[in-house]
Amino acid sequence: NQALNEKLLSEVYMTENEFLLQDRIAKIKSINEKYDLEHNGYVSYSGGKDSTVLSALIDLALPGNKIPRVYINTGIEYKLMVEYVHNKMKEDDRIIEIRPKVNIREMLETKGYPFKSKEFSQKLFTYQNSGKCKTVTDYLGETGNKPKTFQCPDKLKVCFAPEFTLKVSDKCCTMLKKKPIEEYEAVNRRLIRMTGIRSAEGGIRKSHQECTVFSDDLLTKFHPLKPLKSDFIDWFIEKYKIRLCDLYYPPYSFERTGCVGCPFNSKLKYDLSKIKGVFPSEEKRAEIIWGKVYDEYRRLGYRLDE
Repeated sequence: NQALNEKLLSEVYMTENEFLLQDRIAKIKSINEKYDLEHNGYVSYSGGKDSTVLSALIDLALPGNKIPRVYINTGIEYKLMVEYVHNKMKEDDRIIEIRPKVNIREMLETKGYPFKSKEFSQKLFTYQNSGKCKTVTDYLGETGNKPKTFQCPDKLKVCFAPEFTLKVSDKCCTMLKKKPIEEYEAVNRRLIRMTGIRSAEGGIRKSHQECTVFSDDLLTKFHPLKPLKSDFIDWFIEKYKIRLCDLYYPPYSFERTGCVGCPFNSKLKYDLSKIKGVFPSEEKRAEIIWGKVYDEYRRLGYRLDE
């Protein structure tokens, strides 16, 4: 009976995923008919799991499409990921590589380092440049009715003081990713960005439920994977026999990729330990780039505490 129940549940589960697949294909086709993704859109392609699924899903919905897949090589990507994307470029001429025009370490020194999260970095940047204005005091819980969950952690409130001298901002992603992609959009007149963002990833992405974003009635962003959960992504990869970057398989078995050692990573301690074991040179590179943030994390007993 248990085996039969599991079989029936499996069939229902598969049917649900098939339904979701058809729903997403229909959504992509609908958006394409209205906004001509073939000539106005591009895929923000990182080589990671979600963007790889997104690319394959678009191919299912729009067979033979020539929509560019734009890969931003920030200079702090995993070497295996860069190799994976470069190999894919040999097979698929739609994949285009672009790079930021800034020196990472100089940019961090002049613009500020990422710290804790984008919101925290924005608020600390505001404090360091404008003092304790209301947006800062609300975040610190000194004014306003901001829920405790969305306030600054007590352990990090000491950063909002003159004694904390590390320059902080959320400009890292802007300089390494946003500016290069905006330049690409302007030069190539492709203003509809398609991403693999999913609400299930949590954080700020969870608060935005719509898969389309408009500016002055113009479609600017399209997130086809928005309502999908991780089990669908895994099912899709298995169903269509998609080979991901080696980082996702043993002996590495990474859950997420991206910038090596990013200080925004809530599992930074675990990931750095893992990187040190399998890619010691990349762990050293992360310590060099983000070392000033790591030192503060360790001093404050936060995220890299013992």
